[in-house]
Formats: sequence, structure tokens, C-alpha cells
Amino acid sequence: MDYKAKHRFADVGPRKLRLFADLVRGKNVDEALQLLSFYPNRGAMLVRAVIQSAYGNANDQESPDPDALVVTECRVDGAPTFKRIQPRARGTAFGILRRMSHIVVTLSDPPEEKYEAPQAPPAETPATAPAAPVASAPAPTPTPAT
Repeated sequence: MDYKAKHRFADVGPRKLRLFADLVRGKNVDEALQLLSFYPNRGAMLVRAVIQSAYGNANDQESPDPDALVVTECRVDGAPTFKRIQPRARGTAFGILRRMSHIVVTLSDPPEEKYEAPQAPPAETPATAPAAPVASAPAPTPTPAT
């Protein structure tokens, strides 16, 4: 079963958060939280909080084994952007874009590994016909120089 958590309108740009989303995707919940706890970045703290929320959702919905959950989806999408201006010389104005993002985390049970029995090598078959010799192209004849 999947357990989700979202943080919408996070006040950090998506480009800064995607570094941490890529870091924890596919990892165990405990390992992901441990990795993010050592980063001083604000984005790492936000992603860590969303993972903890999804883990809390799994505990609340009585997951069979919440410690075995894996971060299957950790997605950071863009959100609306605030447009601001910075006054500059001689009455001009430069634009400032205050970017926001949406963080989506999904935890699920680890995939079950399928056991495949080793297969026997294919049996050798006798050659039914001898290989035909390969014909080569005739050599080009030299042309006299004029």
C-alpha cells in the first residue's frame, strides 16, 4: 500500500529541492531520514519533514511494517511564482522571481524479489549443411594514365 504526504507552496525553488529528492528516491525510510539529517540546507529540512509526515501516515494507517517502507516517489514540482521588482538607477526596475514548489513523497512496501531457477544451457545441434564459401568481389583493373 502507498502512503503519501505533500507540502504545497514551499518557499524554496524547485531546483534547490530536486537535489535532495534525487538523493533519497529509492532508499529505505530510515536511511533517507538519516541522510537528510546531516545537511544544513533548508531544502533538506523541508524534504525530511515531508518524509516524516508520510512515515507518520503509514503508522496511523497501521502499516504492517513501517520500518521496511521505501521512498518510491519523491517529486518536486514548480508552484506559482511571486513577481517582485528591485528599483535600479534612473527610475528603472529589475524583476525578481520568488519561486515556490510543491513536494510530494510516496512511501510503499519494498518490491518482492522473484526467485528464478537457473536455466540449463541450450543443447548443441549438429550442423545440417556445410557453410558455403564466401565469394569475394574481383579486384579492380588499373586504368592507364593519360
